[in-house]
Order: sequence, then C-alpha cells, then structure tokens
Amino acid sequence: MTAPHPRTGHSTRHRARTRAWAELLRLPALFTVPGDALAGAAATGARPTSRTLLAIASSLCLYEAGMALNDWADRDVDAVERPHRPLPSGRIRPAAALTAAGALTGAGLALAARAGRPALAVAAPLAATVWAYDLGLKRTPAGPLAMGAARSLDLLLGAAATTGRTRKALPSAALLGTHTLAVTTVSRQEAQGGSPLPPLAALATTALLTRLVTRRPGTPAAGRRRTTAHARTNLLPAAGDPAPETAALLTTALGAAYATTTARRYTHAALNPSPPLTQRAVGAGIRATIPLQAALTARSGGAATALLITALTPLGARFAKKVSVT
Repeated sequence: MTAPHPRTGHSTRHRARTRAWAELLRLPALFTVPGDALAGAAATGARPTSRTLLAIASSLCLYEAGMALNDWADRDVDAVERPHRPLPSGRIRPAAALTAAGALTGAGLALAARAGRPALAVAAPLAATVWAYDLGLKRTPAGPLAMGAARSLDLLLGAAATTGRTRKALPSAALLGTHTLAVTTVSRQEAQGGSPLPPLAALATTALLTRLVTRRPGTPAAGRRRTTAHARTNLLPAAGDPAPETAALLTTALGAAYATTTARRYTHAALNPSPPLTQRAVGAGIRATIPLQAALTARSGGAATALLITALTPLGARFAKKVSVT
C-alpha cells in the first residue's frame, strides 16, 4: 500500500486545525458584530469614520476573546454535554484557548485606544463584562443581564469612537441589549432542553422590540408645522441617505425581517423545548441581531449604512452552514 504524501498529510492536519479554531471562535457569529458599532455611530447622527472602523475591529477582537474564554471556562461541562467541541475533543489545548482570549482582549483594548479615550472608556468595561460573564456570571441569574449589557456597550463603543459621545445612542443600545438578554435566556437550556417559558418570553420580546423600532414619531400639529418648518429644512439625512419617508419604509421592512427571522424558531422551541429545537432558536436569535442592527441604523437616518449591515446576513448564513454559531 502506498504511503500518503507528506504534504497531503500536512494539508489535512492544517485544515482540521483551522476548522477547530473556526468552531471554537464560532466564526459565522462574527457577522453580527460590525453592525453594533455602525448602529452606534448612526444613533449619534454621524457618518462612519476611520474611528468607527477601529471600533469595529476592537469589537471583533473582544467578541472572539469571549468565544475562546467561554469554551475554556466550560471545558469540563462540555466534556459531558458537548464532547465534540474543540477543547474536550482534544483538537485545541485549553492553554491555547486561554492564551488566545487574553491576546484578543489586549488587541481589542489597543484598537479602542487608537480610536480615542472615549472609546477606550467604553471598551474597558466591555472587556471586563465579557470576562466576568464567562468566568462567573454565566450560570447565575445575572448571566443574561451581563450578556445584554455587553451588546449594549458594544453599540456605545461605536458611538464613542465616532463622536466621543454616547448619550444619543443609549436608546438603541437598550433595545439591542434587550434582544441579547432574551436570546441568552433561551440559550441557557440549549444543551438539555427545559421550559417553554424562555422561548415564549423571547417571542414576546421580539414583538415588543419590533414595535418600538418601527414606531414612527407623532405628526406635529398644524400650528407647530409652521413654526418648525425652517428648522426642518436644515435637517439633511445622514450620509446622503434618502428622504425620511424612504428611511421609514426601510426601517419597517427591516423590522419585519427581524421579527420573521426568529418567530418560527421561537415558536417551535416553545411548543417542544428539546435541545435541537432550542439550539435552532438560539441560532435564529443570533442571526436576527443583524436585521435589528440594520433597523436601528435606518431609524436613525442611516439608510445606506443599514443596507450595508443587511448585506452581512447572507454571508453569515452561508458560513453558518459550515460552522455552528452555538
């Protein structure tokens, strides 16, 4: 029998190691990250800048640090519940995962510092929240709140990096954090299944968030129209975006996309909260982050940026077929 060529064996080992790291870091979920910073920038009424790109890079590093640290902290539990994961299966050493988490955290903070002191002031508590969640809060009642806070801070990071201010971005951060809280609550029973209440609560939360995101402000009274006409003529859509009516229609469409991405999966998990259906519901909740970010961005007047965020959806779905996001 002919022995395999050395290069063939090396290539096979390289592909296996690359896939193991892709599974550890849950690479398809990365497509849900850039929209945080972009939505934060849009919420301040500013166009994305080079500092926004630094915030995105920082977010990506901190997100992946959380993924690596998550599996390092859960390696004993995964050995029982998910023995196929990279660490319990022996494809990646625990020390390597912990080293990666530390290096990625350092890189994320360094990139935030390059974006300015306001960005670093947000990135530092974001990194602390990620580590606190993975190392201690995950299995406590505060776990979903911590994860929701991390997403909210990630959106505020984009606002702080772009303009140095975060106040205008707080409502968008609260909505995105609430969505993440709901998804995280469902994920707590994805390994063993459990109660139908978390997916039902997530379904209700999705409906409420969709309503809040797509709700249009009230029409001003006739007397106010005349007194505010001049002020409105000076309000140009951000980044050359289309008229407010078009932005409102886009926001409604994206809000509908957000709701439909999760509704069926949440309903299935509520009717049968088994591990497979619960995991699919969690995956749907993660993917729905993108249309929610896009809807928040369009609502803030950044229609062009919202379409850019939306373009990440098919890319994430394509890679999710190869590597699980949960």
